[in-house]
Amino acid sequence: MSVLDTRRDGAVSLLELRRPDRRNALDLELCRAITAAARAEVAAGARVLVVTGDGTSFCSGADLTGVYGEEFLHALYGMLHGPDGLTGLPVPVIAAVNGPAIGAGTQLALACDLRVADETARFAVPTPRNGMAVDAWTIRRLADVAGGGVARRLMIAAETIDRSAALACGLADRAGTLDDALGWAHEIAALAPLSLAHNKAVLNGADDAAAEASFAACWASDDVREAAAARVEKRPPVFTGR
Repeated sequence: MSVLDTRRDGAVSLLELRRPDRRNALDLELCRAITAAARAEVAAGARVLVVTGDGTSFCSGADLTGVYGEEFLHALYGMLHGPDGLTGLPVPVIAAVNGPAIGAGTQLALACDLRVADETARFAVPTPRNGMAVDAWTIRRLADVAGGGVARRLMIAAETIDRSAALACGLADRAGTLDDALGWAHEIAALAPLSLAHNKAVLNGADDAAAEASFAACWASDDVREAAAARVEKRPPVFTGR
């Protein structure tokens, strides 16, 4: 059985981690599969990706029973925020967090742009309990998304936070199920792709030159003219990403 299942519904693609026997822990094969599938779906026209886990866990972390060395770390961090990773995609990515997102599971959720958490969602990065470490991007991203206080509770006190706490601090954006995440994804998929790509790039730290280029591309696009025409004609705009 494949470690990752990919399904398309219109402009939305679902990537489902399929290692339920390991609670969807990330290994070398799965990290590479996520990177390849995400890029392939965007190239095929997906405007929003949704990432979730099969069974009762979103992702229980890194699979310490498998390959766990430089090759794995390169694949993991490349998948999260490398040049071909989730943060570098030009489309929004939503995590549908269905149960525990521990360690690398929280990292995967953080690499997504938005997070929808069901009632069983839990977040933790327990490196002080296992003597390991995560990269600086993870710690800074956690502080940026959830706030410095929550980041310190997870990274220094090794706390686990539930859905209520995640919603309160912004680590989770909405309460809901996979169906709720997919519904939100379809709403976002109807928005202007160039605007979304620009906003995501700037939020993720694009340099000034790249930000200026994407800003100019939005204002020069057919989509900005389509939005103006739609307002005059009192209809929803139909964006093409051009």
